[in-house]
Amino acid sequence: MGIISAVYNFLWGDLFTIPIGGGIGISLLVALLIPVGLYFTVRTRLLPVRCFPEMLRLMIHRETAGRSGAISGLQALIVSTATRVGMGNMVGVVAAISVGGPGAVFWMWVTALMGASTAFVEATLAQLYKENDPLFGGYRGGPAYYIHAFFSRGKKKSVIAAAFAFSGLLCWCGVSQVIGNSVSASFQNAFSIPPIVSTVVLVALAAVVVMRKNASVKVLDVIVPVMAGFYFVLAIFVIVKNAALLPEVFGRIVEEAFGLRQAVAGGFGGALMNGVKRGLFSNEAGSGSAPCAAAAAKVSHPAKAGLLQAFGVILDTIVICTCTAMIMLLAPQEALENLSGMALLQTAMGCHFGQWGVYFVAVTLWLFSFSTFIGILYYARSNVAYLFGDHWAAQTGYQLVALVMLFIGGLAAYTFVWDLGDIGIGLMTIFNLIAVIPMSGQAIAALRDYEARKEDLR
Repeated sequence: MGIISAVYNFLWGDLFTIPIGGGIGISLLVALLIPVGLYFTVRTRLLPVRCFPEMLRLMIHRETAGRSGAISGLQALIVSTATRVGMGNMVGVVAAISVGGPGAVFWMWVTALMGASTAFVEATLAQLYKENDPLFGGYRGGPAYYIHAFFSRGKKKSVIAAAFAFSGLLCWCGVSQVIGNSVSASFQNAFSIPPIVSTVVLVALAAVVVMRKNASVKVLDVIVPVMAGFYFVLAIFVIVKNAALLPEVFGRIVEEAFGLRQAVAGGFGGALMNGVKRGLFSNEAGSGSAPCAAAAAKVSHPAKAGLLQAFGVILDTIVICTCTAMIMLLAPQEALENLSGMALLQTAMGCHFGQWGVYFVAVTLWLFSFSTFIGILYYARSNVAYLFGDHWAAQTGYQLVALVMLFIGGLAAYTFVWDLGDIGIGLMTIFNLIAVIPMSGQAIAALRDYEARKEDLR
């Protein structure tokens, strides 16, 4: 426990303090991800803004996979969106605004734009170094594979690549527990359903999907567009219904994002720390998770997969997270006083939709969490294969472990295991960036080649 606590504090604790007001603590992960995101944004010449029309075009004019077991670029985006759109979009946004005020929303937008550039680079590298998948068909890859190419020097295994793969498996076990606990708690609060009942149903349905070969993508193809679309529509309804309050809300967002009082009080620092700490679980840019899906896509050019994953970060944070922010900020603020976490979001939804809003949050969280679990098990395939080889026993064994963790998490909250999840994603990010930064030139070259040839590739 002492070792785990020390590693957690090294990754997520204050590495140094910026002397503003009472001091803003900056963790190691923040110190890495913000500069790297800014660096890639400059190197790609403001890709999130400049290439946004092309991202939309790729979404509309999608390519088919055309190979047994392979998935299309859009399907890879759906898989990564399944893991991005989850608790971070709901509870994470609530926490960021609770700490940093409305100004936190603005800095979430800024960090998302930088994260989109990072997502492009790592997803394009995953495409460049993907390989055939003899077990599931199609392709596989991700950071473990391009890290291996960079560091192995002809050896069968790379220590850093293996460390990344192990950290990923560790993280996703921790996330499985968080998912189970969140679902059981929300259903108990909303419907008074005992945790054992909601947990058994969740685990049984998850087992049916993840234990069947190639069923994950088919299920996510249905769930993700429906859940994200429905949540978006309800948020738009809230925005339209309260349109008269929008100038005031956006005024508060901008004012508190740049106001000295808010910066000193933690508006900027709180948004920065919460947005990157918990937002990393949301958009995953830089952590190396989404490239595991991007590598499985069959696209006519590697940059296409990168652009689609960059769009995924924008969709997750600027669209879905903003929906949650608007639901909170457009609710009567006096009704939200002295509340935090899921209770705060459920109360805000209750203000807009009555008791049905409370029910809706519980059901939405269930769908978000269920799809996240399926998505992380899809990610795990390539990491299990890198560590243990192409064996069904290894793949099935990890799936069973994750299902057990999902079940245990539904019955009790073990912060020890949750910290392991935080440590896992922190280590993934470090190992991933060690290779992504020096290899980024290949992704930039792929972007230039695509932009020069995109008319021929359409």
